[in-house]
Amino acid sequence: MNQKLVKVTNNANIIIDLRYATTNNFTCMKIYSREECYLHCLAYEHLMIAAELAQKIDYKLKIFDGFRPGESQEKLWEYFPNPDFIVPPKKGSPHSRGVAVDLTLVDKKNNELEMGTDFDEFSTLSFHGTKDISETAFKNRNLLLGIMSSAGWDFFRNEWWHYQLFNSKNFPILFDSDLPEPLTI
Repeated sequence: MNQKLVKVTNNANIIIDLRYATTNNFTCMKIYSREECYLHCLAYEHLMIAAELAQKIDYKLKIFDGFRPGESQEKLWEYFPNPDFIVPPKKGSPHSRGVAVDLTLVDKKNNELEMGTDFDEFSTLSFHGTKDISETAFKNRNLLLGIMSSAGWDFFRNEWWHYQLFNSKNFPILFDSDLPEPLTI
């Protein structure tokens, strides 16, 4: 399996807000040693399709997370060992394989659409299909789901923001220490 990662950058249809590269996340700690967002090249292709679809209806994608090195997955698990939201490091998160993305939609002024919760809200309010959010948030989540599904992504039922490739377990778990130099497209 090709392990090449592609750097995802800000552009007209994508905004990067890599939360684990900052303290603006549920741990209030900087988890990543880098501030760049990467995805496996196949996931990157699907992300570009999603960005084009969002742009056609006057929205952009705002990315909170992409490739998450195995070392960082271990840190998150140590902080919050809850398998309903954090994959045990030995099992391997789709993020640690470079084939998952956490994101939301923003409008023309870069305002996030109402989704009912913030990114990384670890409760049933984050579940797809919950009825305990506003009608606007429900519609916006379904809009994001439609865009991402149409672009070839699968969703995680517990997190409205998480999408991954359908065959994510077919990709190896990657670590910062054993990655080749990422490609930039």
